[in-house]
Amino acid sequence: MKRSNRDGQAKVFRVLLVDDNRNGLLARKSVLEEHGYEVHAHSLPLEAVAAFQQEPYDLVVTDYRMPRMTGAQLIVEVRAVKPDVPIVLVSGVVDVLGLDEKSTGADVVIPKSSTEVTHLVRAVNRLLEAPAAKKPVKPQSASAPKARKKTG
Repeated sequence: MKRSNRDGQAKVFRVLLVDDNRNGLLARKSVLEEHGYEVHAHSLPLEAVAAFQQEPYDLVVTDYRMPRMTGAQLIVEVRAVKPDVPIVLVSGVVDVLGLDEKSTGADVVIPKSSTEVTHLVRAVNRLLEAPAAKKPVKPQSASAPKARKKTG
């Protein structure tokens, strides 16, 4: 999406998109491009981390369940390079694993559902409009979050 920076110049935001599911990757890429973002899509998380280390990105959108690296592990790698980059985690196992911003290190966690696209676009717009001075949330660990105990 083109926005004016402090100098009045237009800027196109660059988004790194990571998902091992080709259909999900292409669908999210298409939606974000329709909203004016420059999207670089990767189906392998290790390739995405390498791209992030070599090129500037304004925001990262990642799936959680992927081969060789979870979305939470990818977030740790990304934060090591650029701690303040906004990150959105999208997953079909949000409720099952109790994924949230604190346990994953993401700025926003979105469950895969019929309303996912609406939530994704709103989150990306909001995060890219937010002040850059925001402190990132550190994940509890790079491994899968522990299951929550049910009380009551």
